[in-house]
Amino acid sequence: MASENLTASSYIQHHLQNLTFGQHPDGSWGIAHGAEEAAAMGFWAIHLDTMLFSIGLGILFLWLFRKAAKKVSVDTPSGLQNFVELMVEFVDKSVKETFHGKNKVIAPLALTIFVWVFLMNLMDLVPVDFLPHLASLLGVPYFRVVPTTDLNATLGMSISVFVLIVYYSIKVKGLGGFVGELTLQPFGKWMMPFNLLLEGVGLLAKPVSLALRLFGNLYAGELIFILIAILPWGIQWALSVPWAIFHILVIVLQAFIFMMLTIVYLSMAHEDH
Repeated sequence: MASENLTASSYIQHHLQNLTFGQHPDGSWGIAHGAEEAAAMGFWAIHLDTMLFSIGLGILFLWLFRKAAKKVSVDTPSGLQNFVELMVEFVDKSVKETFHGKNKVIAPLALTIFVWVFLMNLMDLVPVDFLPHLASLLGVPYFRVVPTTDLNATLGMSISVFVLIVYYSIKVKGLGGFVGELTLQPFGKWMMPFNLLLEGVGLLAKPVSLALRLFGNLYAGELIFILIAILPWGIQWALSVPWAIFHILVIVLQAFIFMMLTIVYLSMAHEDH
């Protein structure tokens, strides 16, 4: 429920502000108390809440899957083992149908991306005031709980995928082959500058589209939950429950899309023309 001490506008701004740590203009280091202070900290400022939840959920993913692997049983599989096997089979099938090269890294990478992004998206179903209120009791001014609503997080993941795309493109095709794809396609050697511009934009668009698609969908979902929280209590329940049920589809779908596009891009990087 929205705080009675905040206007609707300040309430929305408060919930969309990350817990930012960085260097103040006076040279001191600390937490920003407002969007202006956070902006003044510049590029090297860190969103502590994004780091906390993204790393924490990554550790949770590793712990759950390791626990299932250590206690695997053929005769009496546990519920956790069944869930892990379902996830592994689902991702393995997706990789086999989409990826046409030979690389043992792709399937584990796809599994990591799908489960990790899903867990980060799932935090959007936590009531918008629950964890921020607990944090405020400890003196923490801002606390966003959905890492994928932070463009820094989605860009970080997409840039990592982009680095892999470039790495495998050069490894499979050679530096000359990679440069040739950027300069000789689609109009031949007489149009090299235009080819480079066209292919370069297409190459750089891959990480940007990956990041913005995930960020935009989850940011919009978070914003709608915040807007619902401003409404009277009875209307909140009437709207939040149907939206949460619908948003479950968005949470799963966006994790799946991020994984599939990663597989497709890496498959293209392994294709030698």
